[in-house]
Amino acid sequence: MSDLYRKATSKSVARAFEDLQAALKQHKFGLLHHYDFQETLKNKGFDLPEACLVLEVCNPAQAHAVLGIDMNLNMALPCRISIYEDAGQTWIGMVPPTEQLKLISDDPQIAKAAGGVEAALKAIIDEAA
Repeated sequence: MSDLYRKATSKSVARAFEDLQAALKQHKFGLLHHYDFQETLKNKGFDLPEACLVLEVCNPAQAHAVLGIDMNLNMALPCRISIYEDAGQTWIGMVPPTEQLKLISDDPQIAKAAGGVEAALKAIIDEAA
């Protein structure tokens, strides 16, 4: 899929999660929450054979700025990064914020902010991979 940004890594999901948290802090992003889909589905009676973590991340200054321009953007925030296994390979990826936010707003200020957040998230993923 061309709209995704993802990187393969030789790290385990657990190690990639640790490294991603460190990279988030370096770039002034916070981890708001993370979901372990494998565990959640197991608890509901479904077997997901490969690990899948979804992280909700946020740069508070950027979130404040874009919500001040268009409150409808709350439906696309916070940003999400996934760490998952697929056919034995660990991946770290996201749907780029520029793609998500342009579905809600065509304001050039939003596009500029989304581009900055996207660049930072790509750097974070690259560093963690």
